[in-house]
Formats: sequence, structure tokens, C-alpha cells
Amino acid sequence: MEEKKKVLLLAGGGTLGSYTALELLKAGCSVDVVCMEEIRSYQKNLRYIRAKIDEAFLHEFLGGRRYDAIVDFLHYTNVKEFPRKFDFLCSRTDRYVFLSSYRVYADEEHPVRETSPQLLDTVGRTGLLARDTYGLTKSENERYIRVSPHKNWTIVRPLISFSRFRFDLVTLGGLHLIPRYLAGKELLLPEEARDKHAALGWAGNVGMLIARLLFAPEAEGEDFIVGNDENLTWEEIAQIYHEVMGLRFRWVPAELYLQVCTGNSDGDRIILLHDRLYDREIDNEKVRRVTHTNREEFVPFREALMCELARLSDSEESVKRFTETEVSYRINRQMDAWFAAHPQSE
Repeated sequence: MEEKKKVLLLAGGGTLGSYTALELLKAGCSVDVVCMEEIRSYQKNLRYIRAKIDEAFLHEFLGGRRYDAIVDFLHYTNVKEFPRKFDFLCSRTDRYVFLSSYRVYADEEHPVRETSPQLLDTVGRTGLLARDTYGLTKSENERYIRVSPHKNWTIVRPLISFSRFRFDLVTLGGLHLIPRYLAGKELLLPEEARDKHAALGWAGNVGMLIARLLFAPEAEGEDFIVGNDENLTWEEIAQIYHEVMGLRFRWVPAELYLQVCTGNSDGDRIILLHDRLYDREIDNEKVRRVTHTNREEFVPFREALMCELARLSDSEESVKRFTETEVSYRINRQMDAWFAAHPQSE
């Protein structure tokens, strides 16, 4: 009997990690997940290890172990420290998967594909983007991976991925959508995002693709956009939320949206102005070809949203995660004040 493939998911206890683990278990793998959360496993081939994933932990934990594949969900903000960690992890596995992001791309080619220009190469760390800690940092880490002596890596760039742990609408999330839905209140959305393709999809589709890439020979030393190419606009997504949940929206200028619906920090402005207001139509032909995935295997946005909301409604604890936080209180109070001052005209 063939020995089970052993896979390690670093920081894999959340949205993408959960579905990646599920797909790997379906494929007959043994999965270890290291994360900060306390999670109990009810499957013999799935193990959770609660730990802070720093270098000391990695060297101790991996000192006597080797995995067939490691999927790294960590975000490395310190680009100077990343090479040392990357080199070590590559030495402990046959295939290392680095979680990058579709946010590395500039708004210059449509649809977006693996070879499309990246922000770091076109705009760089200038102006507001000098303070970027996500998209450009991912690009900088990617640069090192490509020039490193290691060849056993794969770069994946997931789309925005929702599940019962996370819901997204432009820059609003479950912390805003769920409380306002429960209270029967409207939300604000930025007018400028209305006709932009959203690059938003279901985490289950992403997890399926990551799992299939792990042991695909053609994926070694390659990069992939991972997600469905349904290519809905933010307005189409808002309409689905309305039809499925009954959520109501009012579209306002982006500057007003930033002031009312965000903390209006540099980070808030970067994610809106240099991502959500870009046209994110994507071409996923490369990942479909390498993983032998047909379009019919992807779960459409509407169907996945209905499923995740049904799962959410079965768990009171999950609902509390979206309603009992200071972040949701503050932003929702700001929206309440704005709507009170601007009642809908008849």
C-alpha cells in the first residue's frame, strides 16, 4: 500500500487553510496544521498544533521531521528575514507553496493573468504605496523566491476568498455585513467600484486548486492565480447579497466611503484605491490546465454564499465572531450617523 503523503499547513487554521486541508484529506493525505487557534480534530489524519510560528518553533518542530509538501499561509512583512525562513522551509520538504496574492498586480492588463505587470514593477513604493505592507511585500518575497537556489517551490496568488469565517463586499467584511443584516440596516458602498470586476470567490474553490497543485509536476517553479474566473462586478455581488440575504446598499463617492466606512488610514486607502477600484477580471486558464480542473467543478458565487450562510446560521458562536467586536461597533456607528443625517429621498 502506498504511504500517505504528509502535508504541513503553516497558519492553516483559517478560511483558506480549512478548505485546503479538507481537499488534501479527500486525496488521502495526512495533514498537520499549525495555527494560533485552539482547534480540535475529529479525523485521524488531521492534526492541529497550537503554536506561535516563529523561527525557534520551526527549527524545533521541523528539526526531526520532513514533509512531502508545506503550504505556507504566513504573511512575512519583514522582507529581510524572509529569505532565511524560506531557505529553511524548502530544505524540509519536497514542495514548498508560498501564499502570495492577486493584489500584487497593477491595473494595466485585462484580464489579469500570471504574466501581467505587478505594482512593484510599474508603480513601486511611491506615494501612498510607500506604506503598503501587503501586496508589494508579497511581490518582494516573490522576487527572492525566483532568484533563490531552490527549485522545489510554487507560488499561488488567491483571490479574495470568503467562507463562514469571512464575508467580503468591497472593503467591508462580515463584521459589518452580519450585524447590519441582523439589524435590518443599509450599508454604504463606493460608487467607483460599481463596475469593477471583484476577484472575489469561494474559499472552497481556492482550497481545491492549492491541493491539486501540491503534487503536480508542472507546478514546480511556477506561479498561479488560484480561484474561479466567474468575474462578477462589485455591483453584481452586491445584488446577490441583496437577493440572498436582503441586504440593502447605497452607493456614494469613494472619498465619503473612506471617511464613513473605514478608519481612513493609509492601509484603508491602499486597499481601496490600489486594489478594490482596480478592474480585477482574471484569467485562470493556467491553473485549470495544470490541475486538470474543468470550469464545471467550481462552485458559483451565489451557490457558495448560500451554503456558507446556512452553515453560519447553524452556529451561534460563529455569528458572535461578527457581532461582538469593537471594530464592528465603531464603523457601524459611523454608518448609522451618516444614514440618520441623510435619509433616503422618496
